[in-house]
Amino acid sequence: MTDITLEHYSAYESLKLRRHPNGVLELIMGSKDGKPGKLSTADDRMHRELADIWRDIDTDPDTRVVVIRGEGKGFSGGGDLDLVQQMADDFDVRTRVWREARDLVYNIINCSKPIVSAMHGAAVGAGLVAGLLADISIAARDARIIDGHTRLGVTAGDHAAIVWPLLCGMARAKYYLMLCETVSGEEAERIGLVSLCVDEAELIGRAFEVANRLAAGSQTAIRWTKYSLNNWLRMAGPTFDTSLALEFMGFGGPDVREGVQSLRERRAPNFRPDSPF
Repeated sequence: MTDITLEHYSAYESLKLRRHPNGVLELIMGSKDGKPGKLSTADDRMHRELADIWRDIDTDPDTRVVVIRGEGKGFSGGGDLDLVQQMADDFDVRTRVWREARDLVYNIINCSKPIVSAMHGAAVGAGLVAGLLADISIAARDARIIDGHTRLGVTAGDHAAIVWPLLCGMARAKYYLMLCETVSGEEAERIGLVSLCVDEAELIGRAFEVANRLAAGSQTAIRWTKYSLNNWLRMAGPTFDTSLALEFMGFGGPDVREGVQSLRERRAPNFRPDSPF
């Protein structure tokens, strides 16, 4: 494998990219501050880059398949709390990040190249969007999949409304999303939230095995199959757009401020007991 030096990806700083044989591109969400013991966190730059990169992958003639993974102790951490605070305080920041969150989902759906995700440890935040919208999602048995929106005090937007009910059913989607419950990789496979789970020691190898099988197949047949199946997700576009609008409306409300403060202080949140809706 080799680090990418192509002009095609020269603008990306928070994402690490490596080429492998057979047109497999490895996309690594770097850990915070480059430290191996840290989780990747969707700060201002990574959030933007994770939304944009799928357009470049789509037009990259040397890539057939993408493997996305995290480094360090997990797949991805939640959103950067400093960025969340900026969104709560600044309408322009909130609007910009709303657009990025929209683009992240639709750009993954519309990327013609098949995507394989390899999730270990915690899988939260913007990284989880890519992890669960990947065409083949593979999780370590003890991975911890968490949609943390309601814990933060905002609507479960991002990818949740567009794909969780389709993957695991409405009843389970409501349970996990409304209660912010953790789903293990093993449980995620059982309920259909991910394609398969494996022991963590086998995770990366299995992801590349699947990627190489996809790379060796008919690219026309595989890409057109993806395009056809993703029409299920496109039909849920209005549902997704509504959930995302409500999420970002929530960033202007009081609950998110309590959510951020409680996370900083490592305590249970004390949300207000009612809602104007």
